[in-house]
Amino acid sequence: MLWIGARTTPNPFSVQEIADALRGTDVPVFVKNPINPDLQLWIGAIERLAAAGITRLAAIHRGFNWFERTPYRNSPMWEFPIRLKAAFPHLELICDPSHIAGSPDKLGGIAQQALDLNFSGLMIETHRDPVNAKSDAKQQITPATLRQLLDSLIIRDASPGQQQQSELADLRDLIDQLDDEIIQKLSSRMDIAERIGDFKKAHNVAILQPERFDRIVRRLLSMTTDLKLSPVSSPT
Repeated sequence: MLWIGARTTPNPFSVQEIADALRGTDVPVFVKNPINPDLQLWIGAIERLAAAGITRLAAIHRGFNWFERTPYRNSPMWEFPIRLKAAFPHLELICDPSHIAGSPDKLGGIAQQALDLNFSGLMIETHRDPVNAKSDAKQQITPATLRQLLDSLIIRDASPGQQQQSELADLRDLIDQLDDEIIQKLSSRMDIAERIGDFKKAHNVAILQPERFDRIVRRLLSMTTDLKLSPVSSPT
């Protein structure tokens, strides 16, 4: 098996050379996501390999570099592999919790979330002596720790049973109704925002008033507390 690393995936010239070299073979190829969150580069690499006749393809989600501080070495940004799966329904998704977490203490949570999102498998780095590993020593775990981690994971059903489908359908209908209302309200908000922009332009008013921006942030954060919502510090 071959795998294309995160620094090669976003380079179309390198990927095309690899695709040309593999043309006519039946070797499985893993394609890691690009370092930066760019879905089209990930899709482009997979499409180039597929166009060369490579049918045994899988995508590896190893997280993304992000300008904000996060608890992880690489931000998971789960929406990207989810959107990739939507574009390629038959593509196998493999999660690399080691590169996302960057440390052993977060591996379990990342691995479980990947399984909950119906990933096909996990790529976890292990070493008999992690301290002396020559690569990424901080994220290596021993084989014994790996066994404990795998034993702790819960494999859930990919779809609900017949009895739960009706109740789930009702709940999803409610979500759909709320989504419709949110889109309508966003449309109304955009209309008002455009009117405010026209007003500021006509009266030579600066686009940003820092004091109002600060009031808005404090008011919304207060609402999250009242509604028992968790404030989001970074995308995951």
